[in-house]
Amino acid sequence: MKQGDIYLTDFSPSKGHEYKKERPAVIISGNSILKGSSLITVMPITSNTSGKVNDNIEIKKDKANKLYKDSIIKVKDIHSFDPIRFKAKIGEVSDDILAQIKSYIPKHFNL
Repeated sequence: MKQGDIYLTDFSPSKGHEYKKERPAVIISGNSILKGSSLITVMPITSNTSGKVNDNIEIKKDKANKLYKDSIIKVKDIHSFDPIRFKAKIGEVSDDILAQIKSYIPKHFNL
């Protein structure tokens, strides 16, 4: 596992407006953090592109990310999970998409 990888991730059980079921998610934890942590931080990916809002990042399906459809990375829905929730690697995001994610993170935390 490394930053920028896309994994099929189990978001259930969830509460309220949290994402549910198994879905792709992009790992945003730094590679050095991944080596020593028992939690992995991700942003969920949805193929429901009708509600693109504010800072969400559009990601087009391609051979590297192996998504089934053009999708959106839900940048405001950051989650940390135990590795047991990660089912299988799907693909990885491009350097451009990873740069967009990295530029959003300080904004999310008002840094």
